[in-house]
Amino acid sequence: MKLKYFLAAALLAGLFIPGEIRAEIKPVTGTFMNFFWQDERNNFTNQRNVDQTDPLLWETKVREMHEMGIDYLVFMAVANEGKAIYPSSFMPWAYPEGRKSPIDAIMDTADELGMHVMVSTGWARNQLDDLADPYVIETQRKIMEELAALYGSRPSFYGWYLPVEGCFIPYLPDHAVEGANRIAERARELTPGAKVLISPYGIFRGDFANPKFAQQIKRLNVDIIAHQDEVGCVREQFPMENLREHLRLLGEIHRECGIEFWVNVESFTWDRGTNNWYSALIPAAFGRYLSQIVAASQAGADRIISFAVCGTFDKPGSPYPVGQPVLSNEAYENYMSWLGGDARWKLLEEFIADGKHAGEDPGDARWTAYEGQMVQTIDLGSRKSVSMVACHFCDYRPGGVVIPQSFEVQVSDDGHKFKSVKTVAYEGWPNNLHDCWTDVIMADSLDLKARYVRVVATASRGKILCDGITVR
Repeated sequence: MKLKYFLAAALLAGLFIPGEIRAEIKPVTGTFMNFFWQDERNNFTNQRNVDQTDPLLWETKVREMHEMGIDYLVFMAVANEGKAIYPSSFMPWAYPEGRKSPIDAIMDTADELGMHVMVSTGWARNQLDDLADPYVIETQRKIMEELAALYGSRPSFYGWYLPVEGCFIPYLPDHAVEGANRIAERARELTPGAKVLISPYGIFRGDFANPKFAQQIKRLNVDIIAHQDEVGCVREQFPMENLREHLRLLGEIHRECGIEFWVNVESFTWDRGTNNWYSALIPAAFGRYLSQIVAASQAGADRIISFAVCGTFDKPGSPYPVGQPVLSNEAYENYMSWLGGDARWKLLEEFIADGKHAGEDPGDARWTAYEGQMVQTIDLGSRKSVSMVACHFCDYRPGGVVIPQSFEVQVSDDGHKFKSVKTVAYEGWPNNLHDCWTDVIMADSLDLKARYVRVVATASRGKILCDGITVR
């Protein structure tokens, strides 16, 4: 199969393609925050060897996230196993007496920075709380009453997160809708005008064709639904195609019912098994994360939030590093480079967004396969200026698909004698046990003229999948 050749000048300049409307790709502006080590999943996000009750830790992390453009903080839980992370009157405290609570430290900093905080009403018991249990509903309402008195008048207080929100398999059950509505009713009595948010899971197996799917959403007396995209949880082997369609359908439902449409993109992958309490959450490849951001943006999400920023993205040099060593720094730098308009990441964004390039599935027919080495030559038709050459590749280590480690650009005027002008080394993302994603290798700042451009891409092992060569 012959590779496609793309002239990328308009693409890299950020111009619209004539006749097409391109969705604005939104950044992540919110995140969930967890305060408790609950099981092995939290080995990096809430490390046991880090004092999770230190107010300076949380003040620092809030400032670092604010620098990333995070304006909305959603507390996962303010209590766990009968202990509160705020000054509760009916539960013992999960932090030392005489110390400022983590909640107060965060709210103080958010007040100062003009951020928005959504406060959790759980856990009544622990992460297994169930809205079918009357005790859970009543205890969450009691927690809410305390928190409203303590924080409801704070400038940063934006509303409530109801942390036991139910599942969309095949649609939200009645008890989930009714339980959320009972807690939301009390929230509106205590804090008129405050927003109420839930973040259900299970859209990968939602029965969208069933009228009850939309009906149950429309019955909810909440202001915001932040749908979990579940890509990090690897509910499907290659989830992105279904996710794009499901988010599109959800966007239509939200526009009909007037509930704000947020998407909760998962930033993590797993160091061992997936969805396993004995496996730790670690940073996913940025190419995968960017695909999720693009899908949410194209579906019309009002806001993109993430589980989680803290513990996945660590600012290099932070006095309170809490994520996976080294890689959480690199994840931070990749995200901030994209946010700042880095040419490589913006080109990858275009490849993901335009619908013309191969997707996050090795079985996509638009990929062309090579064993070990890819050699392709392009005839530009005449001698032309060349400043950049790039290729779009697939990475899926479970299937033996790798991105080449060496990417060499050669040029020629006669098509016979080629001169090497640049070689780019590529280091693959090591957290690669479960995910499929795409990435680009770019040789830029070339400043040359040639008629023929040759790409030689080499992998030490595995299959190379490429869907085209882009020349600027």
